[in-house]
Amino acid sequence: MRWTRTLIPTLKEIPAEAEAKSHVLMLRAGLIRKLASGAYSYLPLGTRVLNKITAIVREEMDRAGAVEILMPALWPIEVMTQGRLKAFGEDVIRFTDRHGREGLLAPTHEEVVTGIVRDNLKSYRQLPLNLYQIQPKVRDEPRPRFGVIRSREFLMKDAYSFDVDEAGLHQSYEIMYETYCRIFERCGLDYVVVDADPGAMGGSGSQEFVVRSEPGTAECVACEGCSYAANVEIAGVAAPVTRPRSGNPELRVVDTPGATTIEQVSKLLGVKPEQMIKTLIYLADGTPVAALVRGDHEINEGKLMRALGAQSVEMADQETINSVTGAPVGFAGPVGLDGVEIIADHSVMGIADGVTGANRADAHMMGVAPGRDFAASRVEDIRTAVDGDPCPRCRRALRLFGGIEVGHIFQLGTKYSAELGATFLDADGKQRPCVMGCYGIGVNRIAAARIDSTCDESGIVWSPTIAPYEVVVMPLDMSEPELVSAAEEAYEALLDGGFDVIIDDRDERPGVKFKDADLIGFPLRVVVGKGYLRTGKLELQVRRDGSKSEVETASLAASVGEALAELSKSVQPAAST
Repeated sequence: MRWTRTLIPTLKEIPAEAEAKSHVLMLRAGLIRKLASGAYSYLPLGTRVLNKITAIVREEMDRAGAVEILMPALWPIEVMTQGRLKAFGEDVIRFTDRHGREGLLAPTHEEVVTGIVRDNLKSYRQLPLNLYQIQPKVRDEPRPRFGVIRSREFLMKDAYSFDVDEAGLHQSYEIMYETYCRIFERCGLDYVVVDADPGAMGGSGSQEFVVRSEPGTAECVACEGCSYAANVEIAGVAAPVTRPRSGNPELRVVDTPGATTIEQVSKLLGVKPEQMIKTLIYLADGTPVAALVRGDHEINEGKLMRALGAQSVEMADQETINSVTGAPVGFAGPVGLDGVEIIADHSVMGIADGVTGANRADAHMMGVAPGRDFAASRVEDIRTAVDGDPCPRCRRALRLFGGIEVGHIFQLGTKYSAELGATFLDADGKQRPCVMGCYGIGVNRIAAARIDSTCDESGIVWSPTIAPYEVVVMPLDMSEPELVSAAEEAYEALLDGGFDVIIDDRDERPGVKFKDADLIGFPLRVVVGKGYLRTGKLELQVRRDGSKSEVETASLAASVGEALAELSKSVQPAAST
């Protein structure tokens, strides 16, 4: 490709709208342009990157035995169950067509693919089966941020496995796990695999593939001492070591007019937040429950829901809180709280001289001793993990890190197949639901994650496998016929060698060409400058480390091949869990 025949609108200035490094560089390098909030056009370089990533994904999915299909993005509303519509909430983009029929833009495809299998698969002899597609998805992201990392429209590879039993699912899941590792390694990503919350997808276990980055879409913890790693949505915290309570604090009520927050009460009473017992009233499947955490901790609603065995939990409204506690928001406490289940985090039970709401307006209790002054019906890990918490496996410190989620795999079980009737006849002639798995990759995010995690002060540093071009040939003086001729010869030699190459045939100053090459991040550049007039040799430069070497035109293809092989080989995958 010739630079003058394509569209590469690089920018010198940092766009005001951009936050993440990848967002800045994708705009500056001319990969993308914004159409609307959370929606981007991919220009020629960006499109080439996406195409290379999708080619890797397709090759590895096919290698794993998955079969590619393509499903509609436009659905009648009735395709998605009411439970799923509720789970996705306002993320689903709905519309009404000219005939008054309600529809939606697909946020995912579990229902459609399950329907395909239901209508076309009859016997266990047709299993296992793994169907996948690469297709844009649309979700009404409430706050699009970080460019293509958190957007309203994105390109996803989603796959769905169908098996006869749980053992088959576990085998399909492991195959996809290994496939994802190969995909991300080939894309040059340094990733971590963390335990994750299945969320709206449902099912049992799930894991995320995360590339460390700040800012990111995933907040995770990893243990300093063992292999444990998890998204904070699900990360466990070891129960504190119990110690005998010393002393017998006096339980007393104190006035706290207008003080409803942990910060306000701790300041007014001169106590630390970790001495306070935060009492929150939730509705678990419609039934009120009191959840207790330390004042410096936050309730993890996913953990709370699992601990209670509930299908849903949500904060209670003011009327319910008044009915349960007899007090407005901000003054609830567990002492004397009757007729409602109390579930406490482990850390609460270790408080010796606590402060909590008095279940009446403008009043709190001091000297509260859990176990003496109130009893919890359950003591569970229901809080969000923070940096320094003890690991649930080895009790060493957990360390918080941000990252970009590039892949997520789920064990769905029979959640969809049983409800939607995707069954098969087993070897004994009995009708059974298929056991399903679900596997997603954010194709756009792979590009952003690579940029965020490896860029430098000059620009992008691509892996050769997903760079828009592997090599750029740079004649530094377009008015010098000998240099132009040498550059053209080098360009043709690389094309003949099967390399992905672009020639910078712009009539621009050398400084402009070098800066654009650094910004875009071509892994190799072949420089044809004044040195060539003296030596007859080309200069081969490596973007990643700036190393240079002189090569003859006759051996250029071989030297480029060796350099690209070395760059690809040097990408080492992260240790996974």
